[in-house]
Amino acid sequence: MHVLALTAGVATAGLAWSTFVEPHAFALRRATVPVLAAGSEPLRVLHLSDTHMTPRQGHKQAWLRGLADLEPDLVVNTGDNLSHVDALPSVIRAYGDLLDLPGVFVFGSNDYYSPRLKNPVRYLTGGTGVASNGAWMREKDLPFEAMRANFTRRGWTDLSNQHGELEVAGRQVSFVGVDDPHLHLDELDDAPADASADLAIGVTHAPYLRVLDRWNSLGYPLILAGHTHGGQLRVPFYGALVTNCDLDRTRARGLHQHQVEDHPASWLHVSAGLGSSPVTPVRFACRPEATLLTLTAVDSPGLPG
Repeated sequence: MHVLALTAGVATAGLAWSTFVEPHAFALRRATVPVLAAGSEPLRVLHLSDTHMTPRQGHKQAWLRGLADLEPDLVVNTGDNLSHVDALPSVIRAYGDLLDLPGVFVFGSNDYYSPRLKNPVRYLTGGTGVASNGAWMREKDLPFEAMRANFTRRGWTDLSNQHGELEVAGRQVSFVGVDDPHLHLDELDDAPADASADLAIGVTHAPYLRVLDRWNSLGYPLILAGHTHGGQLRVPFYGALVTNCDLDRTRARGLHQHQVEDHPASWLHVSAGLGSSPVTPVRFACRPEATLLTLTAVDSPGLPG
């Protein structure tokens, strides 16, 4: 009986922590990526993803507004900004002055469709494929077009199935992006990375292997993605249980490399994101996050090769 009581107590404490504490414990991660040409000065990139905003999340909104104090050179937003039909004003206020910086974005499924309750067992046992709740068959009910207009009016570049180019801190940066691969909205082309640019970056919401493989083979040295929530529920010393796509769970969050045969490796950064669906508002051993990436020259001392 004592063992059962102890087990029940630990489970209750874990549930309370994952529901009421950790989802609000926002973290700023930092990583250094040796991806620029030899002799280049660093670039600072703020990677935002999976905000999943609802109107009343004041703490999250205030924390996001404060990220402007980092003064990044570039903002990359990898989607899933919304979780409520009335959340757009909150998103715009939360991003605040970040919208006046050079920035690019793509959308995820929760920029188009409001969240619906799913079977968590099905997610944990088979969360590696396309969205399974028929979302793509129903009408898009979130204000994605108004959000797109707000972002682009402030100066961010829409990369949904598009290429783009920005001047960032005096450097020319080229981009390729896709619409959400989780809903099979991605349209991949065969255009190689722009060799004349100082840097080429691939931007996707969901890090499906077909996207990563294509961009690595086309010579993109850096790829940014979100979607996985870092697994959302992680087991200490084991890591993420699932990624909700076909990426292996060992790369569910953070900085890794991706390589197909006979091509140099690309750096891959997967954000664990700042939120979660309001129908599954839990995180365990996986704090919500934004990441400040410092891009440095490949010849910078003391960096991984």
